[in-house]
Amino acid sequence: QVQLVESGGGLVQAGRSLRLSCAASGSIFSINAMGWYRQAPGKQRELVAQIIKGVRSDYVDSVKGRFTVSMDNAKNTVYLQMNSLKPEDTAVYYCNAHGTTISDPYRLETYWGQGTLVTVSS
Repeated sequence: QVQLVESGGGLVQAGRSLRLSCAASGSIFSINAMGWYRQAPGKQRELVAQIIKGVRSDYVDSVKGRFTVSMDNAKNTVYLQMNSLKPEDTAVYYCNAHGTTISDPYRLETYWGQGTLVTVSS
C-alpha cells in the first residue's frame, strides 16, 4: 500500500504565501503523477495542479501564475508553492498520486492524502 502524508496548511492573509508538502511512502514501485486537488465548502473537488513523470505540470486556470507544483523524485514528495493567495483559494487541499506498488508493478492505482485545510482571510 501507499500512504500520502500532507503538511503545510494553515491560516494566512490574502496576498501571502503558503507551501504544501506531500510525501508518499510504502511499497512504491513507481509514481506516474502526483498533484493537488482542493474542495471548498459546497463545491466539488477540483484539480489544482499536477506534475506528470516529474516533468510536465498542469494547472487549473484560476491558479496559473500564482501556484507552482514541483516534485522531489528521490523523496517521492510533491510540493505546492502558493503565492498571492486569495480568499477564494480557501479549501481543503488533498494530495493525489497515481502509481504502482511492488506487489503489483503493472497495476496503476490512485491514492489520496487525508487533506490539509488552507484558509485565506481577506
